[in-house]
Amino acid sequence: MAQQEKTTVRDRRGFYVHAAVYAVVNALLVGINFATSSEHLWFKWPLLGWGIGLLAHGVVAFALPRRRAVRGRLIAREMTKNAAEPS
Repeated sequence: MAQQEKTTVRDRRGFYVHAAVYAVVNALLVGINFATSSEHLWFKWPLLGWGIGLLAHGVVAFALPRRRAVRGRLIAREMTKNAAEPS
């Protein structure tokens, strides 16, 4: 397996771990909120803030691998071009 595929698999696995921790911790926060004060619902704020971070992690893990491949090809092209130029 090439290095890029390993990185993609690692990034996606990291996202799944992040999503699982998000679900468990926020379920606990909801439980704590309802157990202590159901009049003031504060659990939505950590849910929202962490959710934005989880969304960003998902974009990086699933939408950007193709962009990394293009970037890698551009870097390789520049390196071969620079190696061919006389010093």
